Amino acid sequence: MNGGQIGNVDLVKQLNSAAVYRLIDQQGPISRIQVADISQLAPASVTKITRQLLERGLIKEVAQQASTGGRRAISLKTEVEPFHSLAIRLGRDYIQFSLYDLAGRELASTNNEFFYTTQEELTEGVIHQTSYFLKNHKYTIKQLIAIGIILPGLVNPETGIVDYMPGIKVEKLELGKLLKNQFEVPCFVGNDVRGMALAEHYFGASQDCQDSILVSVHRGTGSGIIVNGQVFLGHNRNVGEIGHIQIDPLGEQCQCGNFGCLETIAANPAIVKRVRQLVAQGYESSLCDLPQITIKDVCAHANKGDELARQSLIRVGNQLGKAIAITVNLFNPQKIIIAGDITQCKDIVFPAIQRNVENQSLKTFHNHLPIVASELNHQPSMGAFAMIKRAMLNGVLLQKLLES
Repeated sequence: MNGGQIGNVDLVKQLNSAAVYRLIDQQGPISRIQVADISQLAPASVTKITRQLLERGLIKEVAQQASTGGRRAISLKTEVEPFHSLAIRLGRDYIQFSLYDLAGRELASTNNEFFYTTQEELTEGVIHQTSYFLKNHKYTIKQLIAIGIILPGLVNPETGIVDYMPGIKVEKLELGKLLKNQFEVPCFVGNDVRGMALAEHYFGASQDCQDSILVSVHRGTGSGIIVNGQVFLGHNRNVGEIGHIQIDPLGEQCQCGNFGCLETIAANPAIVKRVRQLVAQGYESSLCDLPQITIKDVCAHANKGDELARQSLIRVGNQLGKAIAITVNLFNPQKIIIAGDITQCKDIVFPAIQRNVENQSLKTFHNHLPIVASELNHQPSMGAFAMIKRAMLNGVLLQKLLES
């Protein structure tokens, strides 16, 4: 009984500290009185928490000009520059590292090829390359407070355990624990698409709404769903596998074993494969002269008016629209965000998506529903940093910093 009470006291402390820090971070400069008013916490509690945050250097006092012309009021804002985080984006054949301050400013980054076929190669490679990056930037890093890593597959973000990754056999991979033990800082592990959905909510296209769906078209097709400002997760902490909605029962076999999944039509490899097949069959296209067609080529030629490239991308937009319509009917979001190379052709792809969403979802749900391009396509590691930011705002990482 007593142990439970202690746990509850710690949790209340964490939640109260987080509430104060969150207000200062999101609405600062803000006075202590305003923090107490908005948070509904007792002024004495706010004073105590802000004193702890000031002592740890996580917030600072700034003088605000008094509107009455009297004594200047003291306000609070977060301190971001000395606190650094390492954000890692692990792909199927690459690894990207970025160093961020707490405001989400990128201070350094590097992108390396990274091939792995076993769990051992993956963990050894990640640890080796992380050590190398940290060593190379040791003079830039002031206080390393956390590591975040996002990857394709099924991850439990609470335990940091990876249960599944495409193309490689993993057995309860305790990636979070491995990195935490190796580098002696808290580590947060998550799915890449859900991490990017959170990043768009904090720093990108969905900052202005509480409910949004990000659909990512890269190697695969996935989605991240934000409900009431939080990543929506199922019972095993994963949800949003939009790429495995069956679009064509007579379609090609997907790597998941099913046939005609969205991913077999609306993912970069599927788009490129189909274009190459049509070119090989003799269809006229400006792409015929290229030795090796890539997704960037398809997009560039579509924008220049190549009919085969255009029609291929309209087909992708139609099928994406059908799957997105299902998610719109289920979740009634305020905004749809599309991420990936195909956003370079949004004038071609987005009308096709919109048309299908309007045809196949409830009118009250799709009325005035914006479909927009990701604002963070150029920062693939931002999803990993978003998990660190979340851990500051919900108090999990914040409490660790206050106790250190």
